[in-house]
Amino acid sequence: MAKPQLKPKARNVVESLFHFDLTPYSLSSPVNSLSISPLSDSQSLLYLGTQSGRLILLSFDPSSPNNTLSFLKSVVVGECPVESVLVLSELNRVLILCDECLFLVDNLLVQPVKKVGFLKGVSVIAKRVKTSESEWTNLLENGSGILSNSSSASTSQRLLQKLGGGIKANGVKVKEQEQNRKGNDVFAAIVGKRLILIELVNGNVVILKEIQCIDGVKTMVWLNDSIIVGTVNGYSLISCVTGQSGVIFSLPDVSSLPLLKLMLKERRVLLLVDNVGVVVDVHGQPVGGSLVFRRSPDSLGELSMYAVVVGDGKMELYHKKSGVCIQTVTFAGEGISQCIATDEECGGGNLVVVATSTKVICYRKVSAEEQIKDLLRKKDFKEAISLVEELECEGEISKEMLSFVHAQVGFLLLFDLHFEEAVDHFLQSETMQPSEVFPFIMRDPNRWSLLVPRNRYWGLHPPPAPLEDVVDNGLAAIQRAIFLKKAGVETAVDDDFLSNPPSRADLLELAIKNIIRYLEISREKELTILVKEGVDTLLMYLYRALNRVHDMEKLASSENSCIVVCTIFLFAYMR
Repeated sequence: MAKPQLKPKARNVVESLFHFDLTPYSLSSPVNSLSISPLSDSQSLLYLGTQSGRLILLSFDPSSPNNTLSFLKSVVVGECPVESVLVLSELNRVLILCDECLFLVDNLLVQPVKKVGFLKGVSVIAKRVKTSESEWTNLLENGSGILSNSSSASTSQRLLQKLGGGIKANGVKVKEQEQNRKGNDVFAAIVGKRLILIELVNGNVVILKEIQCIDGVKTMVWLNDSIIVGTVNGYSLISCVTGQSGVIFSLPDVSSLPLLKLMLKERRVLLLVDNVGVVVDVHGQPVGGSLVFRRSPDSLGELSMYAVVVGDGKMELYHKKSGVCIQTVTFAGEGISQCIATDEECGGGNLVVVATSTKVICYRKVSAEEQIKDLLRKKDFKEAISLVEELECEGEISKEMLSFVHAQVGFLLLFDLHFEEAVDHFLQSETMQPSEVFPFIMRDPNRWSLLVPRNRYWGLHPPPAPLEDVVDNGLAAIQRAIFLKKAGVETAVDDDFLSNPPSRADLLELAIKNIIRYLEISREKELTILVKEGVDTLLMYLYRALNRVHDMEKLASSENSCIVVCTIFLFAYMR
């Protein structure tokens, strides 16, 4: 039977890194578009396009907890809202859509903003995002970037192509540029009912292909060879290679505006239908379950295993697989009208930025270690293990960390008097050493004291102590919890223990039985000679404690590493 999936519980996935007050720089104009671009390991750039047509550049160090957003420069692009900001990282350029025209500027806004190309009436642009080499077609190999012969090409364009004689329609020589072109800064533009695939070469527009499209496109995503567009009527898929298109599905007559979000980590696309996010693959086929949001969002983002939903003055993080809302952040007192969110271009990164009407707020993902620690402090052990397993599956943590957490959970359960569950976790840890349980059997100092790793893990549990002390301290904690519960105070002690407190003898016997179980399995592993001596000698001691004569005789008559002198001493100590 398949293992049931735990639904993730609420926890802090992101924390606020810094705020930036827009008032002095945005000229009282709200932000209309956002884009993040890494410049180096210690510097990232944040571009803000405002409704008044201004482009603002901020800088920050994503690795510094004490840094803030710094204002670098602001330029005027036009008098209309900046609809889109695409960072063309390999060209160190920024492409801007404003007033239905395209503009280009260097990534640090040093040079003047330049209007590019002859295109007018541009409504939507989207950069091509590519994954592995085998999943996308090189459009440059088909026509080498010369104007397409598609039926949708205009008469003037075909004439320019014929008259070019090796020159592109915009005046760029083919032979001089061909060797340096990789096609990594290719984008698509919607002009009326035309979908135009474009490459920028030395700031000049090179049309790779024109495809007949549908009217009224509001949003677009380009992944590998698939272009998905959204209109008020529905979503469609277009092949950038063949130009063929097909309807993914239609929208109801009364619904919110279409919205698309590329989920690069999974190589999928999220399509919004009112408050429902439908996930499709590059072929437009729905995959997995839909994400049901609490409200229809203004903007969507991605952060590791979570979909980021921004709207109504809140940011919510939904677990992509379970659809559960893990964290809600409220932008209280920020003069909320509409919120815009963006994330790192690499997909599934560590940052998400939200712009309200008055501020820009940068959030950083809380480290996996801190999220796990927080769950363990709350004694959500199953949830912690589930998170670690998922992170390990996603490649975000190592297998050794999974073993580490199993051991940590085991020790926490042991001190909570859940001995059977504790040993279950010990056995799932591939890195835990049998000598780590020796202090629970013998007091220090002893023959094997130096074998015990001096590792307190995350310091979430007390130092090792003999089982008698662990049981006595646990029973004392139960008695305190019973008293507090009568006074109306909630405690972290197990409810079963509170309603039916166990006896000391029963707990001690259960503890010894399970430590025996752990040592019996451990002795089958490849151990050093000294550790073997400790395991066998202490096993003999624990058998004697429970008067398991048969097990004592079986161990003594088989190949073992018992230290006779120590065994005699332990028996004498018991008496």
